[in-house]
Amino acid sequence: MISGQGKGSTRTVLSENEIKGIIEGGTPVELYRDKRVLVLTPDATRTCPLPLMVRSVNEVIGRHCARLDFMVALGTHPVMSESEILALYGIERQQRQNEFKKCSFFSHQWDQPETLQRLGYLEADEIAEISGGLLNQRVPVDINRKIFDYDLIVILGPVFPHEVVGYSGGAKYLFPGISGGEFLHFFHWLGAVITCEKIIGIKDTPVRAAIHRAMQMIRLPLHCLAMVVASRQSLHGLYAGDIVEAWHQAADLSEQIHVVYKKKPYATVFGHAPEMYDEIWVAGKVMYKLEQVVADGGKLIIYGPHIREVSSTWGRDIEKIGYHVRDYFLAQMDRFAGIPLGVLAHSTHVRGTGSYMDGIEKPRIDVVLATSIPEEKCHRINLDYMDPAQIDIENYRNCEEEGILYVDHAGEILYKRG
Repeated sequence: MISGQGKGSTRTVLSENEIKGIIEGGTPVELYRDKRVLVLTPDATRTCPLPLMVRSVNEVIGRHCARLDFMVALGTHPVMSESEILALYGIERQQRQNEFKKCSFFSHQWDQPETLQRLGYLEADEIAEISGGLLNQRVPVDINRKIFDYDLIVILGPVFPHEVVGYSGGAKYLFPGISGGEFLHFFHWLGAVITCEKIIGIKDTPVRAAIHRAMQMIRLPLHCLAMVVASRQSLHGLYAGDIVEAWHQAADLSEQIHVVYKKKPYATVFGHAPEMYDEIWVAGKVMYKLEQVVADGGKLIIYGPHIREVSSTWGRDIEKIGYHVRDYFLAQMDRFAGIPLGVLAHSTHVRGTGSYMDGIEKPRIDVVLATSIPEEKCHRINLDYMDPAQIDIENYRNCEEEGILYVDHAGEILYKRG
């Protein structure tokens, strides 16, 4: 294991010089000198100072390596063009022609089988052990074959509480970041079966164990630059080094910064989705992060007038099945054999906990979309509707004593009882 370097604080942010110092000090030059390096980054649905980080990586690593390329680890999010990637990275045309002239920029395409390479399988007995007996199946593990054109893979991404793996970042930029196929859907479903409440904000989860086991199949040097963010412009922490250790350190700091405890539940929780969540596939994070502080029988409002669709990738599947609690699916899995497990997982995460007995579904709370998705469609997919044009946000602010919690830029900070 390569010793790393890092620094983090709940109160202060890192300067650009400190950031470059951590990258340089925690990334031994022998890892990248005269080597081909591929950097994996998030897309626009993750808050972090990505332009600053991409620039810093280029300045520290790019001047010594034979090649420095970048790939957006999209998972199953919509594919980005090079111009969109450059905008995401804050690279102007002149910079593209000068500082980044030797770089290439790629977007992962999970649904193109020819871009993937099979690494092997997680065997049924391994799955049973990892999942505590919840699942028992042999799962193939695929990954973007382009990584094998490089000598070093650098993971550059932020760490937040996450509904599927516990905390995001680290090896998650490999799976599902640049993976595809059955493994991607399998571990999302594993997280859903365990439930969001028992996964989110917990470091060591069965899903994280599955991802780390799959990572062992990659016979390439892997390095991590794990961020803990204050905003899109600044960092509370940066950890460079071994992928597991750097992620662990970042997750520890994220737990201090990105988890808010409330003493009581609220009858109404109003989550204001930021512009970076442009469809329910990602705006569902508002629910994931706030569900635990909604009182039994209460209401969670996902507010985002800019949101116009459920999912550009999975919308048809979601409209076929709607949003339901986990037990609704577990009781009748044969009915949904043609639906990807990752879609079932998303459905249960957005609908939240509840029961399904004798053909009757009883969600614990009411989930309401106050978006530009039409009322008829909201009801068709088993969610409630509010007209965002009729909502005065001021009626929800500063009303905690009245049982109403308003959360701005919802979807990244986890709210828990405690």
